[in-house]
Amino acid sequence: MNALKSAIALSILIALTSSSPAAPAYPVKKSANNRYLVDQNNVPFLMVGDSPQALIVNLTEAEASAFFADRATLGFNTMWVNLLCATYTGGRADASTIDNIKPFSANIPGTSSYDLTKTNEAYFARVDHILHLAAQNGIQLLLDPAETGSFLSVMLDNGTNKCRAYGQFLGDRYKNFTNIIWMSGNDFQSWRNAGDDVIVRAVALGIKDRDTNHLHTTELDYYISSSLDDANWNSMLDLNATYTYYATYARLIQDYNRPNFLPNFMVEANYEFEHAYTGNATLRHQEYWTMLSGATGQLYGNGYTWPFASGWQSHLDTPGAIQFGYVTALFAPRAWFNLIPDTNHVVVTAGFGTFSAAADLNLVNNNDYATAARTADGSLVMAYMPTSRTLTVDMSKVSGPAVAHWYDPANSTYLSIAGSPFTNSGARTFTPSGNNSDGDGDWVLILETNPPPIVVPPTKPAFMQQAYSVPQTPQLTVSVPYPQPQTAGNANLLAIGWNDSVSTITNVTDSASNIYQIAVPTFRGNGMSQAIYYCPNIKPGTNTVTVKFNQPAVFVDLRITEYSGLSQTNTFDTGTSATGSGTTANSGLITISTTNELLFGAGMTATTFGAAGTGFTQRVITSPDGDIVEDQIANSAGSFNATASLSSGAWLLQLAAFKPAAPVTPPSMRIFRTGTNTFILAWPTNSAAFTLQQSPTLSRTSWTTSTNPVIIVGTENQATVLPSAGLQFYRLVQ
Repeated sequence: MNALKSAIALSILIALTSSSPAAPAYPVKKSANNRYLVDQNNVPFLMVGDSPQALIVNLTEAEASAFFADRATLGFNTMWVNLLCATYTGGRADASTIDNIKPFSANIPGTSSYDLTKTNEAYFARVDHILHLAAQNGIQLLLDPAETGSFLSVMLDNGTNKCRAYGQFLGDRYKNFTNIIWMSGNDFQSWRNAGDDVIVRAVALGIKDRDTNHLHTTELDYYISSSLDDANWNSMLDLNATYTYYATYARLIQDYNRPNFLPNFMVEANYEFEHAYTGNATLRHQEYWTMLSGATGQLYGNGYTWPFASGWQSHLDTPGAIQFGYVTALFAPRAWFNLIPDTNHVVVTAGFGTFSAAADLNLVNNNDYATAARTADGSLVMAYMPTSRTLTVDMSKVSGPAVAHWYDPANSTYLSIAGSPFTNSGARTFTPSGNNSDGDGDWVLILETNPPPIVVPPTKPAFMQQAYSVPQTPQLTVSVPYPQPQTAGNANLLAIGWNDSVSTITNVTDSASNIYQIAVPTFRGNGMSQAIYYCPNIKPGTNTVTVKFNQPAVFVDLRITEYSGLSQTNTFDTGTSATGSGTTANSGLITISTTNELLFGAGMTATTFGAAGTGFTQRVITSPDGDIVEDQIANSAGSFNATASLSSGAWLLQLAAFKPAAPVTPPSMRIFRTGTNTFILAWPTNSAAFTLQQSPTLSRTSWTTSTNPVIIVGTENQATVLPSAGLQFYRLVQ
């Protein structure tokens, strides 16, 4: 029987599996037992954070609105933003905004430091607007009033009185904004210096003089620290921020076991694309270790989006951001807030690996320690292993018969464990059957007496990847490969542009033999031509797209994208095209009748596009041509148009709307053995939207449609499978 495994595809993004559709009732506060955060209705609050520290100074309000909307779609509810931002955190030396608004109007005489009491109303009005935009998306800001990387010297030049007055100004201004947690510090390496520490505390004390509505915390020094390390802050703190680039569980468990413990969160660990990051597994190790070490949540970070560095728009919905959502997809429906770390190994009694508190940056990738936790009532046990192995569990620690699953943190898929539910007595071993869908060995073991139901929410499309080719000489044929292997069932959307009015497209193909259709036909204007093509339900694996013309086309700009979550039938809804001249391109209106449609905008210009329009996310601006692809998820039916800014000149802009996949309740699949030593896979006949697939591994690119004949027996589809020498996995996919 161990040669045959069954998997039901349940890959669902965080925003789609939220336990409550309503935004939290901010501001958050401490729980009665001081272990986690709750909202104003005492609903446990799982902090799901991002770290766009330079947002106030490096984004326009329109870009900030689009960024918040994107993060809300992925399920983020908290953003670390620096209220003042200069060069240490990606801003400008004068701490001005992207449109040159400075935060203060005068300097301390004889210094280059701003006078913190000479506030510029225009700047703080911008901060007000950013807070309102965040609130509109259900997001609270972890707001740093004067981060210490750039502003410690400024605070020292101002002295404690002016710093406290600045804090009082902030407290007065923001005490009635609900979506704030105050966080002082930021790489505060010199907090042990009494003079430095007192000056930073002066700002926080000033805020508390006027604002008693919001929690306070502080980030101290790298490579490892916790807010509670600085005893001078203890009476001011409501929330402990753990900061480490090492194995996250070690400091988190130390903070959990403090006698003066507070709700604890991971404020900063290794960011995607930075520090010790080597791939998706780096982030998963940190995140799942964190959630099973007593935390009330954590912040994700991205090397492109924390400072909004060049290219950030194409590094927005990255695998790290998407897989961070899978953490919440697992924990939010369960009593995560009641989990107690199994530090003495009374639940997972063997196979837990090696605990290490060493100051070693490699531990986040190389340490094998398995964190485990259990609720006091025994209704839930969870264990995360960063490498595959056998875990031994004392089943008497579970309060009743336990339903058991492996959870794949790389794609949010549950695998049933044969024999489940298990009796709650004796010791039992659990071993995953191989690597997860990313090809790594990390898994989560879940044992629960009352598993939550599977909630099937509306499907939302998600951007996966893009590439482009911009040959600078006339071409009869242009090809461009996708940078990563493609996922079966996703959709390819292509924007094909060229700079003449006579060439035509004769053929669009790819190396995977997918079939392309026209969404928005070729439109011409101002000497430019462009069309949008698409292919739903693509095949998996590596792929190169090729476009042929009837004659060499001039300055071709071929942009290729991949999206998940689009309908595989009747995919295209409607589209429009427009051309003109000026600093803003506008596609004109389309009207859609379905929620969550993907609005795909593609533009060409004789000059250069600068940014996506309001509500849209920039996916690419090609170089050197300066043409754009942008998108938006329509959160309601109605009329929409795409816009994009450019340096003044001729433009052509098209907009296409694509329908999301319809939600379908995942069917159950059972496996049983026959008297002739064959196996039967059986699932309900009313699940026609699902196809049986098989794979020798759990790699996301290795699944193929099963060729086993399917017959109907009563109310079930049944497929006969012969035993094989190696592992074979089966799943039902929509």
